Amino acid sequence: MRTRNRIAPEGERTLLRLPRHFLTGSELSASELDQLLARAAELKSAPHSSQVLAGCSVALIFQRPSTRTRLSFEAGVAELGGHPMVLRTDEVQLSRGESVKDTAYVLSRHAAAIGIRTGPDELVSELAEHAGVPVINMLTAGHHPCQALADLLTMREAFGAVAGRRLAYVGDGNNVARSLAIVGGLAGLEVRVASPSGYELEPVAGAILTDDPREAVKDADAVYTDVWLSMNDDLATAQERRRALAPFRLDEQLLELAAPHAIALHCLPAHVGEEITAGVLYGPRQRIWDQAENRRHAQKALLELLIASA
Repeated sequence: MRTRNRIAPEGERTLLRLPRHFLTGSELSASELDQLLARAAELKSAPHSSQVLAGCSVALIFQRPSTRTRLSFEAGVAELGGHPMVLRTDEVQLSRGESVKDTAYVLSRHAAAIGIRTGPDELVSELAEHAGVPVINMLTAGHHPCQALADLLTMREAFGAVAGRRLAYVGDGNNVARSLAIVGGLAGLEVRVASPSGYELEPVAGAILTDDPREAVKDADAVYTDVWLSMNDDLATAQERRRALAPFRLDEQLLELAAPHAIALHCLPAHVGEEITAGVLYGPRQRIWDQAENRRHAQKALLELLIASA
């Protein structure tokens, strides 16, 4: 079995080789990202060709509901020869007051890597600070970097290369938009984010920001949207959010403004009739279901990279 970093007393911590984490996507270099996407494509063609996790377990903590993240990580870890340990909120002592630090220490003694899907980014950062194995952000309020990897893999399949392409994101400037800006920027992608006033993405990673969805979509190679109401949003403001975001719906008319070869993307789940129409979601120009599958392949390549660095 592959050896892992042990947890040392605080005074000895600097003497150990620290694990490599994946929290925002900015941890990768442009070259590493390119190699990761190429490796993901290889793993998609030969799903059982790598057994990098043979004899190892990966802890997967879910403090938020999940369909694609759980399916893709659980299946991906198994395909890599490992055992996915799925832990829900009520199955770990974090929900009863055990510290993040102590949780990190214990998990690091049993798992080759830790994935966590939660709300606060600070919780993931604290977990990574104390873990002796790689920590992967499976979703937080601020970032969704694993989704961005799958998005880039999907564009790579559609166009052969990502660098120099244009992606337009329309809707709430949320964690998905932020990760697209960060990871897409590393890949040489021009990321445009169109959001209404009050829902803008902050300036990040050179993304082009606008309040005009038509301007953002013009000549884009891919047009992307996400739900208007996510897990972290206040339901009391639901009607106001829908009103503000309605002009940013991804429909057939908006998609027609993109390049003739443009594809439609959505990280799912989708609310048909709100952020996207049925004609786009199930139409001939979408690659949305490829995106959902590509979560598994991109995350397997990520796990290989992080385990090799451990």
